[in-house]
Amino acid sequence: MEILIQLTKLKGRRISFLAIFLMAMNFMPTATICAQEKDSAKLIIVEKAETFFYRSINNQEYQWMVGNVRMRQGNVYMKCDSALLQDNSVKAYGRVLIQQTDTISLFSDSLWYNGNTRIADLFSKVTLINGRQQLFTDKLNYDLNQKIGTYTTGAVLTDGKTKLSSRKGYYYVNEKKAYFKTNVRVNDPDFDLKSDTLLFDSEKKIAYFFSPTIIAQDTARIYCEDGFYDIGNKKAEFRKNAQYESKTSKASGDTIRYVSRDESIELIGKAYFERSNELAKADRIKYTGKTKKTDLVGNAYYKKDQQTLQGPEIKYDGNDGSFSTKGRSRISDPPQIIEANNIDYSKTLGLGLATGDVTWQDTIQRIILQSDTAAFNRSNDYVRAYGKRRPLLINYEGTDSLYMTADTLISYRDTLSSDSTRYFKGYHDVRILRKDLQVVCDSLTYNSKDSVMTFYNLPIMWSDTSQFVADTIKALLNKGQLERILLRSNSLIINQQDSLYFNQIKGRDITAFMKERKIELMDVQGNAESVYYVLDDQKAYIGVNKSESANIAIRFEEGKIKTIHYLNQPHAKFMPMGQVNHEKIKLQGFKWETKRRPIKLSDLF
Repeated sequence: MEILIQLTKLKGRRISFLAIFLMAMNFMPTATICAQEKDSAKLIIVEKAETFFYRSINNQEYQWMVGNVRMRQGNVYMKCDSALLQDNSVKAYGRVLIQQTDTISLFSDSLWYNGNTRIADLFSKVTLINGRQQLFTDKLNYDLNQKIGTYTTGAVLTDGKTKLSSRKGYYYVNEKKAYFKTNVRVNDPDFDLKSDTLLFDSEKKIAYFFSPTIIAQDTARIYCEDGFYDIGNKKAEFRKNAQYESKTSKASGDTIRYVSRDESIELIGKAYFERSNELAKADRIKYTGKTKKTDLVGNAYYKKDQQTLQGPEIKYDGNDGSFSTKGRSRISDPPQIIEANNIDYSKTLGLGLATGDVTWQDTIQRIILQSDTAAFNRSNDYVRAYGKRRPLLINYEGTDSLYMTADTLISYRDTLSSDSTRYFKGYHDVRILRKDLQVVCDSLTYNSKDSVMTFYNLPIMWSDTSQFVADTIKALLNKGQLERILLRSNSLIINQQDSLYFNQIKGRDITAFMKERKIELMDVQGNAESVYYVLDDQKAYIGVNKSESANIAIRFEEGKIKTIHYLNQPHAKFMPMGQVNHEKIKLQGFKWETKRRPIKLSDLF
């Protein structure tokens, strides 16, 4: 027996080497003694026991020690109430202790230890202590060579305020890492974690999970199938079908990253976030709680209440609702829609700026504005379009769409009105093209409630074969159709009979009534003058009737003058065609502006 080179105590007293040698001569061959002396560092040495004797159990001889037993093997120390020692193996019972280093201790009610393999099996109320960490289980297999503890019947690892438990697992003492398997649970003041497979680095306080995992907090719940949680630094990365849910919000992505330092959450890959009246989607979403700012990158989509933002990249400030976009972007704030290459909006100022191929639309008023740049204000749906390229306004009404350009175009809503009345302004070099109406002027105003367009500063208007000139012109629309034309101050209407002759009507104010896009009736008020080419039944010219009167009423048929009524002190003169000087009879201010008349879309630019 290996007892030959063991030091032991008998009833508390050390046995002399000679006594041990004599005992050895009775039990062991000399060759065994020599071999064991050469490998003495691997032997279990008994240092102390209150009672020491030998017993034969099942024809096996055991060295049996009872009372304050203390043993060692190299730098490993063992204590217990009693122990059986045979072939460099120990069965220890009662208050078992294995002390491997100053910081590594194992406690149990019983122990089976193989000194040759240095493998220990500890049973009942097992505790492994490694510095601040403590592992509790009912059965533990511990490899003293590798310093690895293995359990299969459940264990709990505590590390400060964090407690980890599982059905099976491995504890790596040197690395201070634990691998948990089956029914894994982590309890921490900040969260509660459930998983099937988890690796815990207790030195760095990082939990790595490799299977479906649920992390529950006071107000939130996280699910993933891979990732880590850095408990010490309070940051985490959740991967594979990562999902977050609280009472007020939901989030998901291929990966979710969380950093407590700046209270940031980052969703990567198929990112999705939803909270009460908010919804966000992108390739990547990052929200920083300290600044309350959100970045959406790649196929970005953000919706709050009725407003939606879309673009390659969106930055949203939750402090005041301000936002900016990069790349081709779209804002839908019914009934308004804005598209542009870049959009910036400050809710504090209530102002926004869209740049780069801007398109603004009002779906109720059927209005589209296109420009290089547009400033806007959401409070009154204000928009001002301008830029190097002249802004274009389109009022789409089927085949009667109106096209208008100017150096600057402005649209806004009347905030004092309960309806959706919208006002428009255009200034400097305004040009309008519509099937039944064409205009050039310096500036204009329009309101959707009365459907009245007013043109200022020597405007010129064309409708069918007529040209209208005045200091100010008003065009009244009814259900999209031109109903009346009002000319105010220095009014002149020229009606083209053919390529040679023109009917002319002049007065202070003129009102033209339209029907089916043609003039039906004309009322001339104040200093009325007219030049009218008379036709016979074969529609051949027979002369010119030039007249003056305070007021004139003219009726048209198919766009041609049918009758003229002179009111209040009329004076008329008829001249046969052969006696007419067509240039001299032209009324003051006559100028047929064919070159300025827009007839196609390119003429507006």
